[in-house]
Amino acid sequence: MSETYTVTGMSCEHCEQTVEDALVALDSVKSAKADNEADTVVVEGEPDDAEVVAAVGEAGYEASA
Repeated sequence: MSETYTVTGMSCEHCEQTVEDALVALDSVKSAKADNEADTVVVEGEPDDAEVVAAVGEAGYEASA
């Protein structure tokens, strides 16, 4: 299953990597691909929306489902 989330605050590849690393650390996420130009991250797995939003927030960005 794949889910796309809106992520604000990313401005470069380092930002994308930070968001991806925060998300793949979650047990429910198999992979994550962030795109700072589109302000999105596509998450593969069985992500819990609240967990994704919290993990992205802890990484310093803002996410919404």
